[in-house]
Amino acid sequence: MASILKVDTLTGVTTAGSISVTGEGNSTTTNLQQGLAKAWAETNSAGTAINDSFNIASLVDTDTGRQTCNYTNDFASGSYVCVTTGNTVSSNNTFSATYASNWIVYSFNGSSYSDMAMGTLAAGDLA
Repeated sequence: MASILKVDTLTGVTTAGSISVTGEGNSTTTNLQQGLAKAWAETNSAGTAINDSFNIASLVDTDTGRQTCNYTNDFASGSYVCVTTGNTVSSNNTFSATYASNWIVYSFNGSSYSDMAMGTLAAGDLA
C-alpha cells in the first residue's frame, strides 16, 4: 500500500544540507541539492517582463537582445551552469553569461542582436 509523507524540512544525517538519493538500479547515488534547478525565468519578447520565474528578483532590459536577471538568492560564484533558449522558432542564437548575482542572456540573429522571448535555467551552488 502507498504511503504519504508530509514534512516541512528534510535534513541530512551527517551533513544537514546534503541528502543522497539512490538512482535507478540501486547502483549510484545523487546529491539532491546538486541536482535541483536553483533559478529559472521565462521572459517576454521585449525583455521587459518576467512571465514566470524562480529565485529571480528582477529583470532589466539592458539593450536590444540583452536581458539581465538578478537573483533573489545569489550563487556562490559565477561558475555554474546556465542554459538559455529562445521561446520562438527563429534563426536567433541565444547564450548567457553568468555572475554570482545575476545572469545576462543574449539573442543574436547572425548579424545583430535582437529581442526575443527567452527561457533560462541555472544550476549550481547558492551562496
